[in-house]
Amino acid sequence: MEKTIRVLSLEDLPYMKAMQTGIEDDYVTRIFERLVTTDQNRLFGLFLDDHLASVCGYSIFAKHYAMLGRIRSDIRYRGKDLATMLTSQVMDEAFKLSDIHWVGANTQEKNLPARRVLEKLGLSPQAVIYGATTKDVSQLESGSAGWNELSDVKRKKQWVHDLYVKTGAVFPYECYYPFPASPELFAEDELETWSFFENADATRVVIAKRDIKKYHYLHAIYPWEDLMDQPGLWETIASAHKKLCQEVQEDALIWMDFTKEQAQSLPENHQFDLPSPWMLYGTRRPKAEKGA
Repeated sequence: MEKTIRVLSLEDLPYMKAMQTGIEDDYVTRIFERLVTTDQNRLFGLFLDDHLASVCGYSIFAKHYAMLGRIRSDIRYRGKDLATMLTSQVMDEAFKLSDIHWVGANTQEKNLPARRVLEKLGLSPQAVIYGATTKDVSQLESGSAGWNELSDVKRKKQWVHDLYVKTGAVFPYECYYPFPASPELFAEDELETWSFFENADATRVVIAKRDIKKYHYLHAIYPWEDLMDQPGLWETIASAHKKLCQEVQEDALIWMDFTKEQAQSLPENHQFDLPSPWMLYGTRRPKAEKGA
């Protein structure tokens, strides 16, 4: 069989629909047009003769990060290491873009085969995260006053620099999409739209951003493990959530990215939906060889 790897276009939709992936109502088919016609996304296909046997793509965030995903294989061609071969080439294609300095992927912690593939490709684990959601945090409130909202962009910059840029910690840039921090993640025009709430003694901050992934989300970011020990934290999140619901005129969800320690600190009566944790894998652009 002749093997070919190329970027997919809208004309390849029939090939995508003909794949037997075992996935019912696959969202990749539903959003295929967006994946192959927008600058942020690229979708690649590995063909055996005239059959699409495997697909993989990447999406670009903050101009410098490429997240791999949409990996699918036709069950009739499994066992041939095609997905690994394709993903490896997609990584190479992403790094050919001069602005990309990090490539990574998310997979569930329990998905050992996928984790082995990512590690085989040279990606290393960088974080384990629960993408937790809820519509109500009232059970966690203590009746304390909410925190003070910051309006000074310089103060916002200081917080993200100290918490993330200086440490290189993983920052939840969007719902589903965390990245190891760099200055590029924190453009000033974005910081101006993000809400920062600081506690009374200026030792803690919670960041509240708006996101939409089919549903509206208040994306609340709090990087410390003392979730239940900071008076006013949950009142602040609840107030920001209420404001978002009023502005979009429909129910919205609260999304928080919890570490395992944060998830374990929640009381039994918490109202978060805690799915299986995801592992973030990634690698930075290979350093150029000396003399190259």
